[in-house]
Parts: sequence; C-alpha cells; structure tokens
Amino acid sequence: MITAYSGGIDSTLVAAAARRALGRANAPAAIGDSASLPRHELDEARAIAEQLDLELLTVSPGEQADARYQANDGQRCYFCKTHLYESLHELAARLGVGFIANGTNVDDLGDHRPGLVAAGEAQVVSPLVEAGLGKQQVRAVARHLGLPNWDKPAAACLASRLPYGTEVTPQRLEQVERAESLLRELGFVGFRVRHHDTVARIELPWDQVERMLDPAVRAAVIEGLKACGYTFIALDLEGFRSGSGNALLTSLTINESDGA
Repeated sequence: MITAYSGGIDSTLVAAAARRALGRANAPAAIGDSASLPRHELDEARAIAEQLDLELLTVSPGEQADARYQANDGQRCYFCKTHLYESLHELAARLGVGFIANGTNVDDLGDHRPGLVAAGEAQVVSPLVEAGLGKQQVRAVARHLGLPNWDKPAAACLASRLPYGTEVTPQRLEQVERAESLLRELGFVGFRVRHHDTVARIELPWDQVERMLDPAVRAAVIEGLKACGYTFIALDLEGFRSGSGNALLTSLTINESDGA
C-alpha cells in the first residue's frame, strides 16, 4: 500500500500505521512535490518520514501545467488531486502495489472538498474514515503512538491563498510563500497570508494578534510584506479560519441564484 503523504498528522498516522502493519518495504509513503507545496513543509515532511523510518518517495504531479487547475475555479482541488492520484497510480504500477490510501478523516467530509471526488474516482481508500476517526481522535491516537507531529496545525497548499478566479501562477505562489516565511521567521504560527492582488490579508489566531500589534513587529511585517511585492497589508478581524476562501463560493452561488 502507498500512502499519499503530506507530512500532516492525518497522512502521517496512516503511513505510520501501514509501516507498523506491513513493514517498511511494503508500505511506502509518497509526497507530491510542486510549486504549491511550501519548501518548509516539504523539509518537515521528509524529516518526519526519516524519524518514523518511512520509505518516502517523491512524485511530480504536474498540475501546474494544467489550464483547468490554473484557472482556479471552485474545482481547482479536483484537478490537483486528479494529477496527484494519476502519478501515484503510475508509481504503484511500477512497484506492484495494489492500494493507495490517503489521510482523509470524517471531519473532512462536510466541507467543500472536490479532491474527495478525485479520490473516489481514483479508488483511493481512506482508512481514517473507515475507522470513523475525526481530527481530534486522529490527534489523540497520534499522540498515544508518539508521532512527532501529533499537534501540528492544519496546513494547506499555497494555491489555497489565492481567491477563486485568480489564476494560479508560479510567481503568485512564490510571493505568498515568501510572505508566509517572513511571518514564520517572526514567530507566528497557524496563520495564513491571503493574496488579493496588491493586498496581503493576514489571518492570525487571536492569541497572536496582540503580538502583531507590537510597534516593532508590525513595522517588520509591513516592511517585509511590501518587499514581497504587496502594496497594502491588512489584518483580518475575523482571525484565522480554515477554508475561509470557500466563503466566496457561497457568495457566488447565492448571487447566481438571485440572478445577480
């Protein structure tokens, strides 16, 4: 079995469990490397795999060259995952592996997740869903097993920082990555820098807002993000919330139904 691995806690738990049950050689993990994957996430994923003695393989899905993915409509994740799973099936065929598993948990089923459609079409199995595990239960099991990233904040690809309808380009992805790297170097965690052309909209957990308002820190953020190419720097008063970009899809759906 190959685990579609990202270094996040969900796919790490699946990969670690497969490693324990099947042995290292029979349970490789595979990560898809592209411009939408932050370099620090790739480095962390590799470090965790090494710590857990996982056989880690790398594939290049090639979604960045797909005009349907670049268009960044509400189905972007579908095209992204389709390319990933195609790459993993090619890898599985070369290795003689019969199954591909992902880290989807039951809490993922209620959100706008076109990638789950791609997983179904690719006949990818979801062991955490089959076990009935949500995010908190996944973390509890991972902590019990001593996995090093059991409390790691949720992460998402860099393309998720671009509003739907804004074309995904390597330049924009690099700009977002540089901006988020700056905030990370300043000690912030669990945040997002949302890209709105000339505006960088920062979503922060509320317990970090006070630090952001410190004059020295605020000045460093403004200077750094302007150096990344942004003209205006905004702090989102709603704070960090996962999947906030999907609000635009809801708004568009309502407008279309009203004939706007």
